[in-house]
Amino acid sequence: MRGTGADRPVVAENPGNAGGAKGPGHPGVDGGQPLRREEPVVASEAKPFAIPKQAVWKAWLRVKANAGAAGIDEQSIAAFEADLKDNLYKLWNRMSSGSYFPPPVRAVPIPKRDGAGERILGVPTVADRIAQTVVADYLGRRVEPMFHPDSYGYRPGRGALDAVAVCRERCWRYDWVIDVDVRAFFDSIPHELLLRAVACHTDAAWVGLANIFLHYALDAWLARTFPDVPFERYADDAVAHARTEREAREVLAAIRTRLAECGLALNEAKTRIVYCKDADRRGSYEHTAFTFLGFTFRPRLSKNRFGKHFVNFSPAVSKQACVRMRREIRHWRVHERSDKTLTDLARMFNTVIQGWINYYGRFYKSMLYPTFRHLNEILVRWAMRKYKRLRFHTRRARKLIAGIARREPNLFAHWKLGVRPDSWRMVGAG
Repeated sequence: MRGTGADRPVVAENPGNAGGAKGPGHPGVDGGQPLRREEPVVASEAKPFAIPKQAVWKAWLRVKANAGAAGIDEQSIAAFEADLKDNLYKLWNRMSSGSYFPPPVRAVPIPKRDGAGERILGVPTVADRIAQTVVADYLGRRVEPMFHPDSYGYRPGRGALDAVAVCRERCWRYDWVIDVDVRAFFDSIPHELLLRAVACHTDAAWVGLANIFLHYALDAWLARTFPDVPFERYADDAVAHARTEREAREVLAAIRTRLAECGLALNEAKTRIVYCKDADRRGSYEHTAFTFLGFTFRPRLSKNRFGKHFVNFSPAVSKQACVRMRREIRHWRVHERSDKTLTDLARMFNTVIQGWINYYGRFYKSMLYPTFRHLNEILVRWAMRKYKRLRFHTRRARKLIAGIARREPNLFAHWKLGVRPDSWRMVGAG
């Protein structure tokens, strides 16, 4: 969870107990026996709040799998695991006794996606990430049935690509889009209103989730106020659809007022009304493109099932996302890794490359090709530095990499996609 302060509420549930005083069991085991989900938690005077040990254990497994950097205490996941039993017990004991207070998060400046300055990312400690995971699981089970069908962020069985797919289909049916950008949402979300939203679903003093807040601030309100206006929301990224420009302006004005009532504000520089221009909708308007979840929606040349080309309003990887991918590739310093083989490089970076393909390649994947051709050129530079005979011979280096690609077309994930180097040029399969 994002943030920079230490004033988050204590994680607790009242009443009950989940294992009593310290004994031979470990988190996930109650008195030496596995604590099954369907078993009721027996009340006890020893612990006033019911935090099952098994919940803490499962949260630890998820935090470990996600890895991540150390927090303000500089304790890494490996260091936490070195004394795992005691660390998990102390966390469970403090949570179940009501004495757990989250430590401050480590503030890490990271560049904003649009390149306009930096924003602060709060990195919690390993123990606090486990506590937050317990919270998220607890609330998630209780509020999941309440969420609107068009809310896609951090929900089981739903993801960003689902939101993009639904948005694409609706852009074909609705002529207008309201691209909503909330200004500094995670920095400005009102703490009191957040707790009030959480209190609608539990009387426990659990940390609130932004998804719950936006459900009340935006989703439920939109569905009630504009039942004929569909939308897609992923966390604080949202778009709504309208049939006419007049309706779009009316909805945007209402959203602006609603967010102000909830202590939030639109980023007016990024919020806009967009016309979904294509072969059948040929009007001329100021905005005919918008970006949602890393995909830019705009008029694009497409081919129908009969092989005929036409202009379609559809998503593809955004320029900003391509810039971020190239920046990541530069950070790999591939051309300086002359101690590695090409197979070593593939093992080091294929997971990231495949992740890009799986996400950004879902729609209009050919827009990824320039980025992967750039990666092929970097592999050529690597070969020129690794082999003395190729030091000043770009054509020979390209020929070497192209030969390997022909013999091992699946070595790199983007080669498997079809973006393989040729001895004279970089080509990508259509």
